[in-house]
Order: sequence, then structure tokens, then C-alpha cells
Amino acid sequence: TMNAFSIAIMMKLGLAPLHFLMPEVLQGISLQTGLILSTWQKIAPMMLLLQTSYLLNLNLAVTLGLTSILVGGWGGIGQTQIRKIMAFSSIGHLGWIVIIMKFDQQLALFNFVLYIIMTAAMFMSLTVMSATKMSQISNSWSKTPALSASTMLIMLSLAGLPPLTGFAPKLLITLELVKQNATLLASVTMLMSLLALFFYLRLTYVITLTLSPNTPNSLLIWRTTPKSYSSTAIMNTLALTLLPLTPTMLLL
Repeated sequence: TMNAFSIAIMMKLGLAPLHFLMPEVLQGISLQTGLILSTWQKIAPMMLLLQTSYLLNLNLAVTLGLTSILVGGWGGIGQTQIRKIMAFSSIGHLGWIVIIMKFDQQLALFNFVLYIIMTAAMFMSLTVMSATKMSQISNSWSKTPALSASTMLIMLSLAGLPPLTGFAPKLLITLELVKQNATLLASVTMLMSLLALFFYLRLTYVITLTLSPNTPNSLLIWRTTPKSYSSTAIMNTLALTLLPLTPTMLLL
């Protein structure tokens, strides 16, 4: 019964192989709604799963977690639609959380909080840029150069590269798995997450190193007075700079 309950919650979270709804739904909705679906909608089932984690079957959690990381990386590689890429990114991140949940609930919660911060920052940045396809973010630098740079860094943070926020959960989860004598699991998890790194780097390449054909007028767009997006700026800052505060956050 508990296994069925866990699987039901994991389906609600969008974990693989119960993930088929997530990419398609996210692709069909606006970026603002996508933000809610990827963050707010996952809080309740995640809290429920955390509270019942002591009853969670370890084999089930590890199997679904590894499958999610694999599907999250593999599924995002061929995509050009950013919302679908974010859906697969979400699946991969939740895989990490579920794997560590049985070993350390506090670390799972910490990872989930950082996932929400980074995903929210990404969606808010995309909303400001009005970008839903790769081709649209390639010319965003002429409109919002600073935001393009921070969005690129958020992608690397989602990929888990140091010294950005996203490195903290991956490092701590790997260390915890090694501490629990699950070195093989830690190795497989890290190797599988390289698939996700590939499509994050692809997005990074598109947003920073690809120049779309520009007319002289489009090069002058950034000279106009831009609107102020303070909430996006705050989320972006959090998504990039929380790594040094990790020990403090874990003590809370």
C-alpha cells in the first residue's frame, strides 16, 4: 500500500517513468503558469513525500530517482522548446531529491528549496525575455544584455557547476551517498547527470555565443530605458550566489 501511495505522489511530482504528462503540459502553457506548475504545484506532494519518507521503499526511491535523472537528461537533449527543456530539467532535479530522501530528509528538503529558487529564477528570466524557443533567446542579448548573462549563469547553476548555487546540492548528495557506502549509486547518479549538463551547455552556447542576424536597429534596443524587474533580479541573485551560505542554510 505504501508503495502505491509513494508511486502516486511521484506521479504527481512528475518523476520518470510517470513523467509523460509534465513536458507536454508545460509546453502548452504560458511561462508564468509554467513557473507555478514547476515550483508551487510541487510543494504539497514533496512535503507529503518527505513526511512519509521513513516508510518509503529504498529500492523504489533509488530506481525512480535514477530513471528520472536519466530521462531528465536524455529527454532534454533533442529539444528546442525551452519549456520542454525545463520540464526535463525538473524531472532530473527531482530524481536527485528522491534518491537522497531515504538517507537524509533535511538534505532532500534543502535540495528542493534550491531547485525552486533556481527554476523560479529561470522562468522569471524567460518571462522577461519573452523567450519560449532557443531561437528567441539567441537574440536576447541585444535587448537585455545583463539578464542574458545572468540567465546563462542560471543555466550553469541548474547544471550544478561550481561556484554557483546548484553545485551545493549535488556535492552534498554525492558526499552523503558515499558516506552511506553507496559509492556506486553516487557514481551512476553523477554520470547520468552529465546528460543534463549537455543540454544546459547547449542552451548556454545559444544564449551567449550565437548571434542571430541583426539589423542596426535591433542593436540599439538596449539603449532604451528598461523596465525594472526587482523580483527577477532577487531570484537570479539567489540562484547564483547561495553556495557560500550552504552550511548556514543546512543548520536552519
